[in-house]
Amino acid sequence: MHAEPKVKPSGAALIDPAKEAMLLAALYIAQEQRGYLTPEVIDRVAARLGLTAGQVFSTASFYTLFRTKPVGRYVIQVCSGVSCYLVDGAEKVSDYIGAKLGIRPGETTADGRFTLETVQCLASCGTAPALRVNDQLYENLTPAGIDAILDRLLGEV
Repeated sequence: MHAEPKVKPSGAALIDPAKEAMLLAALYIAQEQRGYLTPEVIDRVAARLGLTAGQVFSTASFYTLFRTKPVGRYVIQVCSGVSCYLVDGAEKVSDYIGAKLGIRPGETTADGRFTLETVQCLASCGTAPALRVNDQLYENLTPAGIDAILDRLLGEV
């Protein structure tokens, strides 16, 4: 038995919870295959799940996990949440990485290897400052630790 989608006060239908779970998985798989979610991919996912492209795009653009534009091979997300900020890490970490790679948040290196982003929270408040490279979380960051991460990534082919 399927529950009917509820309606937001504005009149727009909410996504059925079962479809929403499938949507998140479908978006993740599609992004793994392409690197980011193209308009064509969003249309295809919408058609497969019986949703509108707007519903799919809204979900994809809400989560920092999903990309709707091309990004580098390594996406470095620096936490700018309160805990990271309070340990004087958020801006310093972002500035340090940006200076090392020659980019600012929201940019990708010319060789397409690195994209630098700041995100609101990486759920690592007790081990701040933190960053994530693709799906790998790094905590208790120091300049030496950041250098080790970047050196390892630069050494990968």
